[in-house]
Amino acid sequence: MSQFVVSARKYRPQRFMDVVGQAHVSETLKNALKTEHIAHAFLFCGPRGVGKTTNARILAKILNCTQRTPDFEACGVCDSCQAFDKNASFNIVELDAASNNSVDNIRSLVEQVRFAPQQGKYKIFIIDEVHMLSAAAFNAFLKTLEEPPPYAIFILATTEKHKIIPTILSRCQIFDFRRIQIPDIVSHLQKICNEEGITAEPDALHIIAQKADGALRDALSIFDRIVSASFDKTIRYANVLENLNVLDYDYYFKATDALLTQDVSTIMMLFDEVMRKGFDGDIFLMGFAEHLRNLLVCKDVQTLQLLEVGDKLKQRYQEQSAISSTSFILTALNLLNDCDVNYKQARNKRLQVEMSLIKMAYINQAVDLARMGAGDIEKKNLSIKPKVEKASTPSVFAEEKPSPITRKSENAVPPQSKTDNDPHSISEEPTPPPAIVENTDSPPGPSVSTIKSYPSPNISMPKIGSLESIAKIIEEEEALLAQAVSRLNYDNLKDSWKKYAETHESPSTRMALASAQLDLNQTKVIARVGTELSRGFIQSESRLTDFLRFDLNEPTLSLEVKFDEQLTPEDAKVTQQVKKYLTPRDKLKLMMSVNPLVKDMAVTLNLKPDE
Repeated sequence: MSQFVVSARKYRPQRFMDVVGQAHVSETLKNALKTEHIAHAFLFCGPRGVGKTTNARILAKILNCTQRTPDFEACGVCDSCQAFDKNASFNIVELDAASNNSVDNIRSLVEQVRFAPQQGKYKIFIIDEVHMLSAAAFNAFLKTLEEPPPYAIFILATTEKHKIIPTILSRCQIFDFRRIQIPDIVSHLQKICNEEGITAEPDALHIIAQKADGALRDALSIFDRIVSASFDKTIRYANVLENLNVLDYDYYFKATDALLTQDVSTIMMLFDEVMRKGFDGDIFLMGFAEHLRNLLVCKDVQTLQLLEVGDKLKQRYQEQSAISSTSFILTALNLLNDCDVNYKQARNKRLQVEMSLIKMAYINQAVDLARMGAGDIEKKNLSIKPKVEKASTPSVFAEEKPSPITRKSENAVPPQSKTDNDPHSISEEPTPPPAIVENTDSPPGPSVSTIKSYPSPNISMPKIGSLESIAKIIEEEEALLAQAVSRLNYDNLKDSWKKYAETHESPSTRMALASAQLDLNQTKVIARVGTELSRGFIQSESRLTDFLRFDLNEPTLSLEVKFDEQLTPEDAKVTQQVKKYLTPRDKLKLMMSVNPLVKDMAVTLNLKPDE
């Protein structure tokens, strides 16, 4: 029979000084032993695998040790310590509450409390997973826990403190155990490697520690598994990645380099390689988000200590962080977060991830253009600033300042295209400014004759050559805007309203706009309509207000759409009143009388209304 013992048992700490990552608990218990301030009940709570039961056993062993060391550790040689090591001590009782959670089990334990210890000073009761006790068992335990004999000490351990009733909590000294930090786990694994004669790469041990998620017991279990997979007692980084099904850091570094250089083809092929290796998209998303978080941490010397990787990887992170802007990292994290939220609901999960990666490839271009536009606006310091609408910028950049490329078309009605209604679409080229059209209908004057009118909804936009030409156009537009003279009056308002209505491609919207009655109150335009449907059509036209502002040279113009029952057609009023009292069959007859096609459809499909 094999004599192999798992590392979690073989290297279980026997002294407080050997406990990993719980110094705050160990020091407090040792000080209590030093001052003889020993409570009669302790509650050790925290995540799994962090040393709760281990500390309970160490404390129980020290309490009955007759030859404690100067630093208040168990000697290991006295009769009590030897009996404990052989699991033959009658003064230490362990109860697993997960399988012994009834009232009878607690009553049996309470009966044992009545008997004084045969050897030693204390009788210690360790109850593991105490939160599993039933409500009746807790109540049966209350009296004994509150007033035990002077020789009885209770040590309770649990991973779910919130499930323990308050009357139990109030009778215990509570110690909260923390998740063990990655450097502490790596250091402990390295000590075991030295004891066992195992060679391990530092990056491999870091991967094991990260996979353990703060639980040393999990880390030791993974360690044993990796050692079993290696025949030459060498733990290699590549072997750990393969056995734990973890993506290599190189994929994330290559993906970031491709995004920074706007290399869409490389990032697509890289993601395809990840998928072909059997990794799901959500694993790539989580790993990439962690990678970008590490890049962000490297931006500040004070937060650099939060980077929990090996020295080689830390250097690579610092090098890549130096060439990555903060705006790029934050925007990419935002896109990854949105993709992760929508990933489970998406039918085409691969496309969901690919679209996010493509968007991230254009982050730097959009941010640079936005910053350049912000600088031009600050230099001009215009007193008149029209309201902007970032129609050509992807939604993730909504918090960025407007790009100079979209400055002219901010208030314009953008042309209809395939990507207008697609929230995931990204245009490879920035939206060009609209064509310059001189307004010949304006009143005479030196400044008004040169003002450019707002383009109609269906005007095509010319392409722009270089950034210098864009900057020149922006300067000309801002200079003309500063000289703008308002043309806002009732007649010009009606002409502009009619111009917008006639150029709109939707017949329903054109009809709604044509039926509106306009009122002008200083710079506020009030459009009154006779049906709620028309009101909805006009309110959905977000471009209408900007069109009127540009065409009338009035940046402060506002629009309000109201429903006016007096404008409702008489036949519509009658129809609305009659419909309240019609049965479904009567409604069908009315519809067939108005539209013969409805009658043909009802006959063809054999439609029958509900009674």
